[in-house]
Amino acid sequence: MPDSDIAEWSSRFSLLSDTTRLRLLVEMHATPDQTVTQLAAAAQITENAASQSLRALRDQGWVSADKEGRTVRYSVVHDAIVHRILHDILGVEHHHTHSH
Repeated sequence: MPDSDIAEWSSRFSLLSDTTRLRLLVEMHATPDQTVTQLAAAAQITENAASQSLRALRDQGWVSADKEGRTVRYSVVHDAIVHRILHDILGVEHHHTHSH
């Protein structure tokens, strides 16, 4: 395996090693298009903690942010590896999507 692949996998697993980030990923995967307030409540963390974790997930390309006026909604990106990790390894299911 090339060093670049090893570095990429290490980065992916590093993101999953943080309880808050993993909790937010699971929540966004199950119920996409949530706001920071909704995600913080679902994960039982502060909005500040949710914002910091979401920023790290966005910086690594795991999460997208869609702005509608003053509201920003977050979702897991459509990435085969991210979905496979969430589904196959963690057993996360989809619930429903929010209508905006």
